[in-house]
Amino acid sequence: MTVPSVSLAELVSRYDGLLLDAYGVLVGDDGALPGAVALIDWLNEHGKPYLVVPNSASLLRETAARRYAGFGLDIPAARILTSGSLLTEHFRAHGLVDARCVVLGPEDSRTYVLQAGGHVVEPRSDFDVLVVCDEKGFPFLETVDAVLTGLFAAVDAGRLPHLVLPNPDLIYPTGKGYGLTAGSIALVIEAALALRYGERRELAFHRLGKPEAAIFAAAVQGLGSRRLVMVGDQLQTDIRGALAFGLDAVWLRGGVSAQALGEVRPTWVLDSLGGPLP
Repeated sequence: MTVPSVSLAELVSRYDGLLLDAYGVLVGDDGALPGAVALIDWLNEHGKPYLVVPNSASLLRETAARRYAGFGLDIPAARILTSGSLLTEHFRAHGLVDARCVVLGPEDSRTYVLQAGGHVVEPRSDFDVLVVCDEKGFPFLETVDAVLTGLFAAVDAGRLPHLVLPNPDLIYPTGKGYGLTAGSIALVIEAALALRYGERRELAFHRLGKPEAAIFAAAVQGLGSRRLVMVGDQLQTDIRGALAFGLDAVWLRGGVSAQALGEVRPTWVLDSLGGPLP
């Protein structure tokens, strides 16, 4: 079945607001992608609602806004919805405020957990919550070994630490190829727990970012409408997640991921962000 093409002008006219992936849609390794600066400037000038929705839990919204500004993209922090920013609501909903938290990720990841009300502790300490945000910012093997040892000790003692994965991405394009990211670390930890204790639902991670519903629900709440469209280049996260949540989805053809259409069928296909705007 052929997926219909859509123009940028049609998109901004048809929907109440736009959800825009960051890497692969607005930015690449070398800066802003073609058409991105003009689109953001037009959305800002005309007051068109939008959110930039990266799966990142390693950059605070303010940090991301400064990074985008360096690429010529005038995106206020309030227009950025990261997977890391979902931790505040998750902690509140699950009674995790004041919990002892081990955080895998850089300083901004730890700040997200502090903002959510958690107390950040060292991996070799007793902990109540494990938050896997990123593959960087810590000595990888030593930290994962310490976390796994702590998890086994907790479960053996009858405690079940809460496992949270803001960014479920398994891999990411690096510009030189691909690398493993937070979701792959979580899979390793889940596999180790299953090997020791069997498949147990309570020993699985709570996944928050795309393609999970939590990030799309936060976007709908933030923009106050369900007449939104997700624009992304990743079929398995941006597109599949939006469609499963009941939103329309636009696949930006030939994004950084260089995928081909398969079983995931977007609502529309967009050739480029470089088209004319109303």
